[in-house]
Amino acid sequence: MTDILVTSLGSDLYRVEVRDGDTQTVHDVTVDSGDLAAYAHGHGPRALLEESFRFLLEREPKEAILPRFALPVIARYFPDYPTEINRRMTAR
Repeated sequence: MTDILVTSLGSDLYRVEVRDGDTQTVHDVTVDSGDLAAYAHGHGPRALLEESFRFLLEREPKEAILPRFALPVIARYFPDYPTEINRRMTAR
């Protein structure tokens, strides 16, 4: 089972730890108010990041996820991200 732990580092920066068995990766992700308005559908940044990392983990191993990025970067690698994350966050 994969655990996703999101911690605020202040301002718009969050640390996301992905734990799977005995291994873990750490990612620092920027989520600004525009990202929340576009994708969160009334949920906070933690919920948005958890769902965004579930999306990523369905497509690549945790070790392939960038160690530091702004949330909109996901759409550069996965063009279906905006549509899919909107669907998921609306359904929450």
